[in-house]
Amino acid sequence: MTEPSLPSRQDQATLRKASQKIALRISAACALLVLCLLAAATTYVLNQAGQPEPLEAGAVYAYLDTQDLIKAMVIAGIAGVALAGGVGWLSARSAIRPLGEALALQRRFVQDASHEMRTPLAILDARIQLAQRSTTPDSPYGRQLSSIRSDTAAVTHIVNELLESATGSAHEPLAVPTNVAAVTQDVVESLSHLAAERGIRLEYTSSGQPQALVAPQRLHRAILGLAENALAHTPAGGHIAVVAAANKHHATITVTDTGPGITGINPDRIFDRFARTSEERAGNQPRSFGIGLSLVREIAVAAGGSAEVLSTGPRGTCMRITLPAATSH
Repeated sequence: MTEPSLPSRQDQATLRKASQKIALRISAACALLVLCLLAAATTYVLNQAGQPEPLEAGAVYAYLDTQDLIKAMVIAGIAGVALAGGVGWLSARSAIRPLGEALALQRRFVQDASHEMRTPLAILDARIQLAQRSTTPDSPYGRQLSSIRSDTAAVTHIVNELLESATGSAHEPLAVPTNVAAVTQDVVESLSHLAAERGIRLEYTSSGQPQALVAPQRLHRAILGLAENALAHTPAGGHIAVVAAANKHHATITVTDTGPGITGINPDRIFDRFARTSEERAGNQPRSFGIGLSLVREIAVAAGGSAEVLSTGPRGTCMRITLPAATSH
């Protein structure tokens, strides 16, 4: 089992920062309220002291020095602000505690799920290798097995990333000059069989030699997200064109489908997590875009680029990833 102490320390640091922000806001609000009340009370007392009433015979009067009164108000104000800070800190810690428990539960679930998935994936990879020994590499079955093994390796890499993230040892993949055309072609080839089964024509073309400074596995995931979205919304008999291109400053990947287009939602919002349209589809359920497209945008933005909808309508949708071109030295 993975030692949970490291994630616990990381979560505690994150929660401590959050609780400090909340405590600061609560304390500032309480301190402002205390100071306003003290200022109002001081003003009232000084105003009353400046308007002496006629003395009555036999009455006993007590006199307060104005400076002593102001000092007492200042001391009371400081004590009130300190008390407000303590109350704010305790309130923030109490409010954040359930979030800490949720984070710990989430990390534990991801760790357990990742551990459970690694063994079946390793067994699957071993069985694919055994099957490859019985086939010729250049035969149709050999090429299919090679593709399946590549897909299995990609899933294994994702599972390992999840495990590293849950255990606190995750690190950002190294961004290197990447052949965008080669990665795009690999994605299209991995989806060609699925597209053929659905009766969809999937084509790939490239223009120039696009290079971008990005981690290859991240780029693969982003292009796969766009292509899978196009497959999900293109009917049988449709066509999807994937184009990798380059100019002086940018590398682009464009995915164009012949689906029904984006309706019931602002096209820019489909890159939000779990974006849903307002129109009902089959099963009386609104169309949902899940987290696939949101990951596409996150990967593109992290690499200094963007993801956008170029056009959409009844005849289809065109989406594009734009990345800064890698400079050669």
